Amino acid sequence: MSTTATPYEVLHEEGHVPVKSWTKGVPFDDNSKKQLLNIAQMPFIHQWVAAMPDVHLGKGATIGSVIPTVGAIIPAAVGVDLGCGMMAAKTTLTASDLPDSLEAMRSKIEKVVPHGRVAIRGKRDTGSWGDPPDDVLEKWLALSAGFQRLCEKHPFLKNTNNLKHLGTLGTGNHFIEVCLDETQTVWVMLHSGSRGVGNAIGTHFIEQAKKDMERYFIHLPDKDLAYIPEGSPHFRDYVEAVAWAQDFAQANRELMMARTLQAIREVLPIPFTADVEAVNCHHNYISREHHYGKDVWVTRKGAVSAQQGQLGIIPGSMGAKSFIVRGLGNAESFCSCSHGAGRVMSRTEAKRRVSLEEHKRAVAGVECRVDESVIDETPSAYKPIDKVMAAQSDLVEVLHTLKQVVCVKG
Repeated sequence: MSTTATPYEVLHEEGHVPVKSWTKGVPFDDNSKKQLLNIAQMPFIHQWVAAMPDVHLGKGATIGSVIPTVGAIIPAAVGVDLGCGMMAAKTTLTASDLPDSLEAMRSKIEKVVPHGRVAIRGKRDTGSWGDPPDDVLEKWLALSAGFQRLCEKHPFLKNTNNLKHLGTLGTGNHFIEVCLDETQTVWVMLHSGSRGVGNAIGTHFIEQAKKDMERYFIHLPDKDLAYIPEGSPHFRDYVEAVAWAQDFAQANRELMMARTLQAIREVLPIPFTADVEAVNCHHNYISREHHYGKDVWVTRKGAVSAQQGQLGIIPGSMGAKSFIVRGLGNAESFCSCSHGAGRVMSRTEAKRRVSLEEHKRAVAGVECRVDESVIDETPSAYKPIDKVMAAQSDLVEVLHTLKQVVCVKG
């Protein structure tokens, strides 16, 4: 690896394009470097691969990577949580409007937004709808025609969690938070994606791409780099399915935001309004864009578009700060930035190394669940968000700094 005077560092092996990584001052492990160099070997990469400061090892492709391609897409690089992303709304409430105890607010949000996954044989998964309510059914109307077209091509999708997962949070690092900014203004911020149906779509095409590689005897540095060539029978189907899943993910966040704001209204006796500041902020997706003289497919896996003037959201861990940012349009990152802090411990490692008492201290002052099941999301499992932001100061500017006071986890 060679270090230059630029804000990024460069990984380069002979015979393939470089990797430019915005990782100065943050952990960047050797396994992630190797995974990125494997991606850089693919013959259809345009210019270079970009790695964001939250970069860490992922399945198929490195989380925190930006992969521009010409003539092909790697489904595993997009992943299975298609369209996963963020949404934030700034309210007219201030900290002084909030009660001393926020337990009732958290409880109300948890009641109106299905979250987690508790499946008991013969009973409904508590993280899905039994009978979807009217607002969910209404939102589904805009998605249903596209879903029917997908089901005609891929009948297995009929049996996925689709409508029943619309407006639900999920598990893992998905969350709903009530936050205060630097002026003590109240924000609502949430993170989720395309849920069960998006997972099924992503998994199907990843496996399809692997089968095609075997069929045509194409050898890869990693089988998860199986790709779909543009113009092949599956390419148009994949792009269509991913676009629908991204729409589902956005609709999912819109529903949860509306329900969360209504929950707060029912708990607080104070009337307020809320303006959505950054709506369509995907960070697992594909996009058709123009970079360095060519129209290319940009895969952002755990990365956010940061075009000049574009608003985005970069969350920290459940005990740390988060940021509303504005993109600086840095061409060398393909106009991208990080999607969060990035893990430094696997979920298993976090549960092994961090005690419940340590976790309680790390989330002190946040109204949230504090039990063994959320230790994998403890703040020390993530990179320090301030260092992550410092490493990408040439990619985004910070508009608002948020600190959560309520956190709902799946």
